Amino acid sequence: MQRKFIPGLFLGIACAATAYAAPHPASLTVQKASEVPRLHALSISIGGRVQTEPAADATSFSPSDYVSQWPGIYYRAAFRGSRVFFRVGKNEEILHVAVDGDETSLVKPDPGVYEVQNLSGQRHEIDIFIATESVDAPNTFGGFAIPDGEQSLEPAPRHLQMEFIGDSHTVGYGNLSSTHTCTKDEVWSRTDDTKAFGPLTARHYDADYQVNAISGRGVVRNYNNFAADHLPQAYPYVLFDKKQAYSDPSWKPSVLVIALGTNDFSTKLNPGEPWKTREELHADFEATYQRFLQKLRAGNPKAYIIVWATDMADGEIEAEAQKVVQQVQAGGDKDITFLPVNGLAFTACNGHPSLADEQVISNKLIQLIDAHQR
Repeated sequence: MQRKFIPGLFLGIACAATAYAAPHPASLTVQKASEVPRLHALSISIGGRVQTEPAADATSFSPSDYVSQWPGIYYRAAFRGSRVFFRVGKNEEILHVAVDGDETSLVKPDPGVYEVQNLSGQRHEIDIFIATESVDAPNTFGGFAIPDGEQSLEPAPRHLQMEFIGDSHTVGYGNLSSTHTCTKDEVWSRTDDTKAFGPLTARHYDADYQVNAISGRGVVRNYNNFAADHLPQAYPYVLFDKKQAYSDPSWKPSVLVIALGTNDFSTKLNPGEPWKTREELHADFEATYQRFLQKLRAGNPKAYIIVWATDMADGEIEAEAQKVVQQVQAGGDKDITFLPVNGLAFTACNGHPSLADEQVISNKLIQLIDAHQR
């Protein structure tokens, strides 16, 4: 059951998140399973938008594959035992695999069953995070399992939910990089959504989260007006093919954080675009963004909504986003706030926020959320 924010709740949960610490393995080793014993599937907790499909592998220990494309997807399970298995489908991704906080990574893992061995035989939680962005094609995950005779448990419940909506700044685009100049492959390998401001903020509150963001997308205009769905057009769907609308009655985020506009305004208008002047672009942006926020409010009537923007593009992004929030507030929504985020270093790939910038953004959000609860 989703619990509403109440004063003092955040601090208690954030502290409680560190209260349990299972014995760590001496070193976490994840490898392709050389042989697979009789297994039974674990109950799974999923973070993010996932489409369930019949398992493609007839020998699968789970009847379903979990197919995802939005960033920030993660899977959690718990068990008592000394071994745990999981199945990876055909993907182009970096996976972070964590057991009781010890973490290792798999880069473009081959499809198949993987195993974590040499655990203590006590209670463990395993988490798998997709760190990379997957605009070109969905990812497939086949679930967790343990050998027969070992005990399935439920992962620790979380009582808060947070959602982060935006573009590359929300994705964590190239945030591991120490250089501006990056090739396409370097952007991919240096993007780690788990270290972006959204997951950082959610972890502070021990909250489940969704990251619904796509690099390069805007409200009415993508970067340099390249042809693709704008973020509000893609947002209602589970995958980017727009075949299945997203619907989950259990998803009731108490905080929505939105950052859009960078791609609408960071490049000059080209000949042939629908807007002849910046004023026309502003008017379209404001009307469309306002409608998007109103739809978000209709679906999340009790959520605290934060819209933030940087002072990039000579302040145009910030000015337009703030104007939209003021328009929504004037329409009667008093639980929406605008947060200016200025002075970031933007030293990561192609002038994107660095890891230090991610922490700055997260800290500002935490301060604002905490103040809202007082």
